[in-house]
Amino acid sequence: MKEPADVVDAAMKPQVLQEFNPLSIAVLAHLHHPIASPFAGGMESHTAHLVSGLVARGHEVTLFAKDGSVVDCQLVPVLDSGFVVRGYPEEERTNEQHEVLDGAMERAVRFIQEGSFDAVVNNSLSPVPHRVLVQLPTLHVFHTPPLPRLVEILKEASRAPDLLHRYVTVSEANARPWQEWIPDIEIVHNGIDSARWKEPVIAEHAVAAWTGRIAAEKGTHVAIAAARAASLKLRFAGPIHDQEYFRTLIEPQLDDDISYLGHLDQQKLQHMIASSQVFISSPLWEEPFGLTTLEAMACGTPVAALPAGAMTELIGATGGVVADGQDSEALAMAASKAKNMDRTLVQERASGFTLAKMIKGYERILHSMVHHPFSLVSEES
Repeated sequence: MKEPADVVDAAMKPQVLQEFNPLSIAVLAHLHHPIASPFAGGMESHTAHLVSGLVARGHEVTLFAKDGSVVDCQLVPVLDSGFVVRGYPEEERTNEQHEVLDGAMERAVRFIQEGSFDAVVNNSLSPVPHRVLVQLPTLHVFHTPPLPRLVEILKEASRAPDLLHRYVTVSEANARPWQEWIPDIEIVHNGIDSARWKEPVIAEHAVAAWTGRIAAEKGTHVAIAAARAASLKLRFAGPIHDQEYFRTLIEPQLDDDISYLGHLDQQKLQHMIASSQVFISSPLWEEPFGLTTLEAMACGTPVAALPAGAMTELIGATGGVVADGQDSEALAMAASKAKNMDRTLVQERASGFTLAKMIKGYERILHSMVHHPFSLVSEES
């Protein structure tokens, strides 16, 4: 069995088709990376769990994604796995890259238009589905703050929900900047199978963990500085997305107290987090959600986080401590407070963000578009 299917809430399976009839659903993935474990980032993880969750609920799902994806549903590769997305500083090379990505997404949309799908979930950051998918029920999911190429399309006209198109984002914090163009954007929080992250491990004293994409906006260097200031050893893991950033700001910091463990699979990642006294979350951008933060809480590991994006919304009063400021000193103080929090309460906080709840939220909207187009069905809280 492929890994994404293994992380579906067991509680979802007995409910298959009790509430709704099955749908044929096309899912458009973000094309920067394959949808395969170990995941390149939160969007890839979300897509894998989304398709597996919909399949577990009895729907027929086809994923349009980069070649090399490994998922528990029908896969249509639309972009060669050898195409590497880079952050070019030159506008000309960035535009050339966009042309390749947009061309692949246009191929995906043509496949969908020629097929017989009931609905589409646009889980990409591409503007192409917004321009072209006008005749099919389409649920657009926004995983980031507003992006210029999407805003350019949305500001042409008010994009309030209509009979065929609905708009969703992953947190209240991320909804606010989108409301300028989509006043009625809906919220479906991300979710995980909390039971899969509960490992009976004794936390090591004065050890902190950090996971995520290793890039400047994720603040790996701030997490390192905070750990040192709080007299904590730090173990961190994740894909290196910015080699220059890693080479100049991260690698020189590595020593007996600061250890980089590589890009770990879920089992090793879970053990690393669960055996830590505190998890450090250090986003330097408006983090739309924070799946790694939720995974840490599911392990029972309290979180110390910078006050960015959805961190306060996710952590609440019992999942950890949100720093009073934006710097490493404030984050160190948060880590010192969080490390001794009740781990049972931390896990209880995580249990409010389940994969089953997330899937039902998407499913409810999809069915309202397909079967009840003249009434907007709100998500259950």
